Amino acid sequence: MGLPMAGRLCAAGFDMMVYNRSPGPAEALRALGAKVADTAGALFAGCDTVILMLANDGAVDAVLDRDGPDFGDRMQGRLIINMGTHAPIFSHRLEQDIRAVGGSFVEAPVSGSRLPAEAGELVAMLAGEAGAIERAHPLLAPICRDIVAIGAVPSALSMKLAVNLYLIASVAALAEAASLARALDLAPEDFQQVIASGPLASNVALSKLDKMTRRDFAPQAAIHDVCKNAALVAEAAAGTKGAYPLITQSRRLFETVRAAGGGRLDMAAVISAFETGSGQRA
Repeated sequence: MGLPMAGRLCAAGFDMMVYNRSPGPAEALRALGAKVADTAGALFAGCDTVILMLANDGAVDAVLDRDGPDFGDRMQGRLIINMGTHAPIFSHRLEQDIRAVGGSFVEAPVSGSRLPAEAGELVAMLAGEAGAIERAHPLLAPICRDIVAIGAVPSALSMKLAVNLYLIASVAALAEAASLARALDLAPEDFQQVIASGPLASNVALSKLDKMTRRDFAPQAAIHDVCKNAALVAEAAAGTKGAYPLITQSRRLFETVRAAGGGRLDMAAVISAFETGSGQRA
């Protein structure tokens, strides 16, 4: 996700410096005109705004040197825009730590996967102080089709988790329906056409059903990332008084595919959980 997002900013003419923990993506961005920092420290020294798109909590803490001696210098006077997906409590505490040493923070998770990122069609949810959000908005415009200000941190990540529940459960339901159509000896292409022509059509449904029909599981949103996000949704749901059975059942399906070695496949590969019979046991 970070590579196409940064590529959009390069194409929009921003003066970009990038850092990646592995060299490949950074070199691709150098070819687009970005400066490449050799270390995270060099990146912070050269930028007044830093956008993070990292895999997990530990990666964020490491890049910020959150538990180290350089954290204060890296944060002071800078705007940090975190676009990754994390537990809301992690983001809330991160904002507190950044503001305590003189920095500003915007929470900016996005809805969308690699192809929308390449097309600048992501939807961003922003949370933070009004002034910080105002500064972040024009930087995110080349990446996003829509930008929605939600409120204070961590409301944007809470919104992202609610949206992810809908996404994860809907793709699991689509896979179950496609599996049933096959079991009833219906042509997958006919099922795909009916879905595409009717009221259940959506960009996600059409994209994932096409991948299921063609057996193309090259990752746009990989199953190991879906499992991470499903765990975050389940954790957030457990902290409420409600019952959320769909995330529990959907999570089991994706975990089944990951356990069988499919973690790097696209989330459309969840259909294989039904084809092996494990879907009925979930």
